[in-house]
Amino acid sequence: MSLNLEQYVSEFSAQNINGEHLLQLDGSKLKALGMTSSQDRAIIKKKLKEMKTSMEKARKAQEKMEKQREKLRKKEQEQLQRKSKRTDKSSSDATEGTNEQ
Repeated sequence: MSLNLEQYVSEFSAQNINGEHLLQLDGSKLKALGMTSSQDRAIIKKKLKEMKTSMEKARKAQEKMEKQREKLRKKEQEQLQRKSKRTDKSSSDATEGTNEQ
């Protein structure tokens, strides 16, 4: 409707075309749904391409964030392990010093 193509709403609804299905449509499928105007199909295809590009960018950004979080988790885990080893070593050294006395 925001693209001024409300004349196709009833057919898309009747065919259960939702957002996920819409992303799968190409020119021939749009034509089969009754979209006879090549201009209208071009508008839809252009908007779908923009949406797919936007979704891909969002997906890549999400993957990048997840990788950064994982890297940070690993770094924190390594720091905790190093700290734990130092604590173990210092308590072990203290025990050895007490035993020597």
